Amino acid sequence: MSETGALICISEAESKDINVVIQMMKRIHILHEKYSELLQKTHRQKLAKYLKYIGFDNLAHTLCPQGKESGAEKDIYKYSVHMGAARFQLTHMGPYLFREERSDPDPRLHHFIPDTWQRELLDVVDNNESAVIVAPTSSGKTYASYYCMGKVLQESNDGVVVYVAPTKALVNQVVGTVYNLFTKALPKGSVVCGVFTRDYRHDTLNCQILVTVPQCLEILLLSPHYQKWTERIRYVIFDEVHCLGGEVGAEVWEHLLVMIRCPFLALSATISNPEHLTEWLALVKGYWQRVESTMENADPSRNALKSSKRQQRARVGKPSYKVRLVWYKERYNDLEKYVCSLKDNDFVIAHYHPCAALTVNHIEKYGVPADLRFSPRESILLYDAMVHIWPERSRMQELEPEEFSCFKNKVVIMRTDAKKYEEELKKEMLSWMQLDPGKVNQLLQYLKPQTFDSARIEKERMFPCFVEKLKEMDRLPAIFFSFNIHSVERSASRLLTNMLTRQYTHSHNSEGEKNLNRKLEKAIKSQRRTYAAYLHSNSTARIQRLILWDAEIKEIKKSLKKSKEVPPDCTYVDRAGVDSETFRKIVSRLRWTRGGSNLIRLLQRGIGYHHGLMEYKQRQVVETLFRLKHVKVVTATSSLALGINMPCKTVVFTEDSVYLDALNFRQMSGRAGRRGEDLIGSVIFYDIPLPKIDRLLKSDVPKLKGQFPLNITLVLRLMLLVAKADDKEDAKAKALSLLQYSLMSFKQPKVKCMLKFYFIYSLQFLVREGYLNQECVPIGYAGLVSHLHYHEPSNFALVSMLVKGLFHKLCVPVIVDGKKTFSEDVMETLVVVLAHLFGKRYLPPCAKKFKKLFSHSMVFLRPLPEDFAAAVKQYNARVRKNFGSFLLTVSKLADGSQEYRLPLSEIDFSGTECEDSELVSHLMPGTESRSAVSPFACLSNITDQDLFGVHVTNDAILRTLNVDVSNIPLLCLNKWDQSGRKYFLNAYALDFYKHGSLSTLASDNWLNMGDAFHLIRDFTLTIQSIRISLSELCGDEDDNVVLALQQLSDAFSKKLWKRR
Repeated sequence: MSETGALICISEAESKDINVVIQMMKRIHILHEKYSELLQKTHRQKLAKYLKYIGFDNLAHTLCPQGKESGAEKDIYKYSVHMGAARFQLTHMGPYLFREERSDPDPRLHHFIPDTWQRELLDVVDNNESAVIVAPTSSGKTYASYYCMGKVLQESNDGVVVYVAPTKALVNQVVGTVYNLFTKALPKGSVVCGVFTRDYRHDTLNCQILVTVPQCLEILLLSPHYQKWTERIRYVIFDEVHCLGGEVGAEVWEHLLVMIRCPFLALSATISNPEHLTEWLALVKGYWQRVESTMENADPSRNALKSSKRQQRARVGKPSYKVRLVWYKERYNDLEKYVCSLKDNDFVIAHYHPCAALTVNHIEKYGVPADLRFSPRESILLYDAMVHIWPERSRMQELEPEEFSCFKNKVVIMRTDAKKYEEELKKEMLSWMQLDPGKVNQLLQYLKPQTFDSARIEKERMFPCFVEKLKEMDRLPAIFFSFNIHSVERSASRLLTNMLTRQYTHSHNSEGEKNLNRKLEKAIKSQRRTYAAYLHSNSTARIQRLILWDAEIKEIKKSLKKSKEVPPDCTYVDRAGVDSETFRKIVSRLRWTRGGSNLIRLLQRGIGYHHGLMEYKQRQVVETLFRLKHVKVVTATSSLALGINMPCKTVVFTEDSVYLDALNFRQMSGRAGRRGEDLIGSVIFYDIPLPKIDRLLKSDVPKLKGQFPLNITLVLRLMLLVAKADDKEDAKAKALSLLQYSLMSFKQPKVKCMLKFYFIYSLQFLVREGYLNQECVPIGYAGLVSHLHYHEPSNFALVSMLVKGLFHKLCVPVIVDGKKTFSEDVMETLVVVLAHLFGKRYLPPCAKKFKKLFSHSMVFLRPLPEDFAAAVKQYNARVRKNFGSFLLTVSKLADGSQEYRLPLSEIDFSGTECEDSELVSHLMPGTESRSAVSPFACLSNITDQDLFGVHVTNDAILRTLNVDVSNIPLLCLNKWDQSGRKYFLNAYALDFYKHGSLSTLASDNWLNMGDAFHLIRDFTLTIQSIRISLSELCGDEDDNVVLALQQLSDAFSKKLWKRR
């Protein structure tokens, strides 16, 4: 940089354009850090002079020691930024601070230089080991998955990598990436990539990379027909493995981690106890190592096939049973939080310091949360606040940025230096807790932002203006999260309406456009009036005049068209992102999709929405246009929280919800500031109460403890696997792994014993119900029940009805044109029965008041026919008898020290000091038939016999047993709220069967169109599954029940898949 150039930069800095100074410091950093050996004395002198221009004398002296200033240079400080060099770098250059990155390339990767922790991932794959990989979003952990895929593809044509994703949206994204990354010449019939989800299956068994969801991989692993295929699996990759701690479907993730014999990679950004998870998985791998060793030592004549397979595996590398933990805690880009409030129709966006979420009580109990991190700028803000609260504190001088040991006279402050400063500030704050907690309380209150209350409806009205504000602040692209699908679509529509209104106002207030319209109208009238005369004239001059008039009209129309183009302030589209032809080609996929035309109108203005009930094509188009920077604003539910590649600059939480917890907050906020896209990410709370923000920031992600791993259908599926498998030893090993190594029972011997009892009682139930014989070999309807494992306990109730002959009694055909058909009454009754079993959707008790008077739908499902209801009651009675005994048996495993302790004060009332209390003697076990009931439930006069009643089981059971009513296969026909009011079952399935209109169904039943479609599709798939299973079981295609289900399935499919 020349001296003149430097002076120009400084003059701009003096005009408060601090960005110019930042750019100059960036260049000095690069020269000093990367080209230090090439710098000569004259170069250092020039750099020192530029540093003096901006007031950084100490850095200038460090770079090039000089004598005393000459008189001519005394006025150079007029360009000073008026702060120390360390403070300037932390405050303004945080995103540009250098990281300690490796410069030596890795021969295994050619497109980038991996960090040390990333090389460890490569080593894991090369050694055929397993790993739990915990790293922040955008840190670069997923690339290990694709390295693993490439390695297996290179080894052979037989090996398979299975990629397990939690959602179909993520499945689709991974499939697209695989197709882009890998090509390979394979034998005929084999392909590189296959997909398996519940409603889509393509090249599942003849691919080398299978992308699937957990439930579908579980089907493959538990099926005796796919044993040979499972032996080909070389690696399994679990993306977003923290789903293991969820409430729905978590047990399936656990089943997969326990059953697979091959190495795995388990990826997540939000696991709070990865050591515990790794230790458990190492125990599981130790089990499989012992199994493999036992098989190797078995009789060679019985294991010739296994021996050949082991030799084949040896050629591609023997799998290791080691499980590593790779835990990288540093996020590449910082996240800064802001709170938006409304004051006098203007937005106040205040910075929210992470420490503002803390309280003295929280720090005393839990300390500072491990993942509560600062940006360099926030470290300076915390230091300034500490000086303001306790200026006489001697330690403050040591922590002064210019005096801090890691910063003092340092030309280039590194990222690690800033992190050390952050840690020292946290230590100082903790020392204040010991010296004077009152000072800490003052500090935390001082850091809290000032906010202003406003009505929620007012914030909804001002939402379009808020998005415009973000556009002015250069905070787009942005994702606006809400947990309500209707809010997501409504917010996007409101933005479009606001833009159209602004454009309409702009065009009607434009005098230029009005003049062009008048001019065009006048020219056309004149042309029409004299056109005939000129047309029949031979005058060359008149013909030339006619040509000029045509040209003039064309020019006016061209100007008018240009004036009608969408103004820049009426769209969020980045015109440099996607050309019009490419845009038309992309959105053409939305033709014939639900709501496709409305979505196209939004996308034309750079607006999109995203939720799980959209069609796959719609989500894909929104994701593609967002990545191409055409769409800058997306409103979304949590469908974008799990791994979808949607890089954005800002994440906004637009409304509060019970689903907005610590885990979802971290997953969603991780979308902002993606590596390689943005320097820093912003998280803005738009309509979230301040106490909720505090909880989100200071709460830890829930620890992975495991869910109840067994259910009756799973036990039956294990028995089917063992009975029908060709490789009996492998099947038994899988079954034992599930029964012995659950995460819930890890280091919990009493829980392990309880699960054994549950397994025994499950076998007893299955034998009594006729699914197993005395040798525990599956018989009868076992295949049908296991095929419908998604729907426990409805699958068992269905079989009870079949055994009693109720369906054959109902499905009496009539002969029409020589074919069996079934009347509408039969079909409707069949729909009612199946809806009670497989189509339950509850409406609140107040729904009756809001039913539309002129509705085309029934809305409320009529009761189950009496004979079917009686069969369900008899089935429930048998379940209560069996599992009531189970609860009484396992009650002896409860932890008395926890059961007989008050939950808040933790006072133990089982000791000798309370033995004279009549109340305590009433609550203690062994009296009045209360050996298995919680002492708190005893206050309501509940006894052991009440455990057999489903409505009080959860309240009465001893809480340390880790069992609740959901683990017992009872089918409840009715449901009540806490006030005793009855919930109503929705008749959506019957309504759709009768009128066949999705739009009417959605309108009458308070459904979103996507909700309506998915409900009917799932119900149709269930009918088809029952029909196929029954047909295979009875072997008679002409069976009346099979034919009735076929007719019903055809009717639903025809109505559902007609052109919408």
